[in-house]
Amino acid sequence: MNIVLNTIPERPVRSPYSAKDMAKPVHFYYAKPDAKSVSLIGDFNNWRPNAHPLRRREDGWWFVEAVLTHGHHKYLFLVDGVPTLDPLAAGTAQVDGFPKASLIAVS
Repeated sequence: MNIVLNTIPERPVRSPYSAKDMAKPVHFYYAKPDAKSVSLIGDFNNWRPNAHPLRRREDGWWFVEAVLTHGHHKYLFLVDGVPTLDPLAAGTAQVDGFPKASLIAVS
């Protein structure tokens, strides 16, 4: 007679259907008609200013689409070289190197 001591199967480390690995496009907008350049910097692009430059529309709004994974992300707009909070953000959070950062939840 065989006795099985461990009948609980091991859980996979990551499921191919995990929400953590799912990414979705998120649209960011910023109103600053007189700005020369606007970029999106955040934890999703290692705070690199050239990773997500915004494009200016004729009405003066700047926009970009970034593909983000599930979870909370910290970010700022870099407006003519000055880190700026998003007035449309869900909230703010602390981040190293900046007094505050905007916060977005992606689900």
